[in-house]
Amino acid sequence: MIHGDRLTKSTLRWGMVGGGKGSQIGYIHRSAATRDRYFELVAGAFDLDPARGRAFGAELGLNPARCYPTYVEMFAAEAARADGIRAVSIATPNNTHYAITKAALEAGIHVVCEKPLTFTTAEALELQALAAARGLIVGVTYGYSGHQMIEEAARLVAEGVLGEIRLVNLQFAHGFHNEAVELANPATRWRVDPKFAGPSYVLGDIGTHPLYLSEVICPDLKIKRLLCARQSFIASRAPLEDNAMTLMEYEGGAFGTVWSSAINAGSMHGQKVRIVGARASLEWWDEQPNQLRLEVQGEPVKILERGMGYLNPASLADDRIGGGHPEGLFEAWANLYYRFALAMEAQDAGSPERVAGLRYPGIEAGVEGVRWVENCVRSADQGGVWVDYA
Repeated sequence: MIHGDRLTKSTLRWGMVGGGKGSQIGYIHRSAATRDRYFELVAGAFDLDPARGRAFGAELGLNPARCYPTYVEMFAAEAARADGIRAVSIATPNNTHYAITKAALEAGIHVVCEKPLTFTTAEALELQALAAARGLIVGVTYGYSGHQMIEEAARLVAEGVLGEIRLVNLQFAHGFHNEAVELANPATRWRVDPKFAGPSYVLGDIGTHPLYLSEVICPDLKIKRLLCARQSFIASRAPLEDNAMTLMEYEGGAFGTVWSSAINAGSMHGQKVRIVGARASLEWWDEQPNQLRLEVQGEPVKILERGMGYLNPASLADDRIGGGHPEGLFEAWANLYYRFALAMEAQDAGSPERVAGLRYPGIEAGVEGVRWVENCVRSADQGGVWVDYA
């Protein structure tokens, strides 16, 4: 990767639903997908206002005829073209993800979807079955998992450096919504409206991010039961929470916590992952993503740096520039998108075994995120009780 070597044989024709003018997440998707030339944006249904969406597509250099009023029209037209899109990214509010993903899969198009994938586990499992039946890839943008030091953390756990895992301490607790900012910000307003956001706010919006990182780092840990308490400190957000604490018991005896919050006043991002083993602990903080803290009992603390030769070769595979130079979220997202491209190309070639072992947040990660939120809400709505993980 550091030399810019191409990993796929061709560029995938790609479309977008949502992510139009003024969309921060749309810009991140386009920057990540096209950075390494694995995807070429050729079509879109960017906006609920067709004229505005078409104008935005023209700004991006697209053929106006391929800037569609709706995703339904886009999928139908593109599926009929010899040069139609092979993949689509969905950057729309939560309540639309299920329907758009299902329509794309039925049209034979690979999907990259924002999380949560759906509102219910049953819907997510339906999409999983549909993707399998059609031989299609569904990627979910847990973008922080593209940071290289997450791979290094996973390797350290796999190699037994930490010993038996005892504690998993997760948090994503920022302070930017400590007041009712949604009154003046439409981009936040829909996130606290159950009609658009679904059964949760911070649990699904940010809590699933460190949860997925823990699944990458400690893939053998399986949740046995959990307890969740959630609060709406801004009363108008009820029944959706702006703060939640989740306790988790894992099969085998390990214990975990997740603090999900948008009212941690003064915190910029506050996403941290700490894994505690019998011999050592590690910690990663997304505001310093190029470093991984390794603490071996009885030894000085070690700060492992991205891009250095002492890291596992698998952790160095995504280097885009030498050690010492900072890499950030755009690079992490681009790492996910090239993996999506590899998986999609292999699937289209009828040889998925070609990418066996390739790590990326696929449909399974989407299903598990929805399942976790559903169990958290079930626990919290019963007054914060332990529930078996179902």
